[in-house]
Amino acid sequence: MLDIKSYVVIKKQEIKEKISKLVIKPCLCVVQVNDDEASCAYIRGKKKDCEEVGIIFKLIKLDANTSEKELIGLIDKLNLDDEINAILVQMPLPKQINEDKIKQSIIPRKDVDGFNKLSNYIPCTPKGIIDYLDYLKYDFKSKNAVIINRSNIVGKPLVNLLLNKDCNVVVLHSKTSKKDMQYYLNNADLVISAIGKKYILSEYNFKKDTVLIDVGISRVDGKLYGDFLPNLDVKLQTPVPGGVGLLTRLSLLENVMEGIKDGI
Repeated sequence: MLDIKSYVVIKKQEIKEKISKLVIKPCLCVVQVNDDEASCAYIRGKKKDCEEVGIIFKLIKLDANTSEKELIGLIDKLNLDDEINAILVQMPLPKQINEDKIKQSIIPRKDVDGFNKLSNYIPCTPKGIIDYLDYLKYDFKSKNAVIINRSNIVGKPLVNLLLNKDCNVVVLHSKTSKKDMQYYLNNADLVISAIGKKYILSEYNFKKDTVLIDVGISRVDGKLYGDFLPNLDVKLQTPVPGGVGLLTRLSLLENVMEGIKDGI
């Protein structure tokens, strides 16, 4: 079974070859309004990814005191800039700025994060997960899929994607009883967890043919951990680190590529 790192290398090469044949190269503009070290690391990763495949990368870094009005004004200009076909505002934003307003201010055809309700794109993490399982020829039909997350950028988009694949879908969350958690996880064929607490699902048992997708990442004493204990006796388990994060970054590149088709 092809591991995620090898899969990403293959898909990046495909993107690179497509871009090499284009007269007009795709351009991603990232706007940063914080000095958060994690955000800086994410942006460095995105810049590296873009450079590897030939996507033009632009970074606009604003002062942390920037007002919501100023940020929306900048986004309005980027929306009208024909040289930029993809816009990404790095989260989190300072407390004076409403994140939902910013997400909705990027026009749908440039919203490669998929955060705008009318966005042309599937949010990167759900897209990356489904694309990888498709590549592995995973048979979704009639599988019992359990999603532990109900956010607008992971859990909810996954529900629709998995329903479209003919899965039986259940969403668990912080208000789900322990008894119900036990029942659904014991009978799951596919579990996608995005809780973000070190080994929080360690007390649950999974079937040997279960697929575990670990989206949850937590940092403890400088080390990264997932929601699942590593190396469980299951059919497939994505690692942390080096797992879903790579799929998310790949999906961003693919969404930027898709923007070229939208006539930008």
